[in-house]
Amino acid sequence: MANKVIYAVYEDPELLKSAARKLVTAGVKVRDVFSPFPVHGLDPIIGIKRTRIAIASFMFGITGTSLALLGMYYMMIYDWPMNIGGKPNNYFYQNLPAFIPVTFEFTVLCAAHGMALTYLIRNKTLPGMPARNPDPRSTDDKFIMELRTEDNHGHSAEAMTSMLRETTVFEINERQC
Repeated sequence: MANKVIYAVYEDPELLKSAARKLVTAGVKVRDVFSPFPVHGLDPIIGIKRTRIAIASFMFGITGTSLALLGMYYMMIYDWPMNIGGKPNNYFYQNLPAFIPVTFEFTVLCAAHGMALTYLIRNKTLPGMPARNPDPRSTDDKFIMELRTEDNHGHSAEAMTSMLRETTVFEINERQC
């Protein structure tokens, strides 16, 4: 038996959520959903776990803070110490209060750029990566649910298609993997 991919097209996010709920309670695993905007409440229905991307953001921010503090120490103490008003600046803690805004801004800069790159890599949308969108209508006004026979060993493609027909589906497309 060849593996098949079934795409169910819906016109409304609420119809999509009720169909996903019905399929999941019947034991069908939904692989993915393509939509023009986030559908709130769909993630727990189809079993998507909460993301750990906030941890990555924190790590990028800590990296920015560390680089800013290291740069201040290197520039103000080691590389080019300043003697201002006859008072040498030999200690790092004396320079720190003046550069808190710089440290904050560099933290935000590193966190933002790191998160942008993480987002592009995680979603495989960097330039040159092939797009994975089964139907261009999902970027406009349609909601597409993807089911695969390889994920649903207890259900055949025909059984999943008949379950989809019991919902308010707009269109059903089948393809070979």
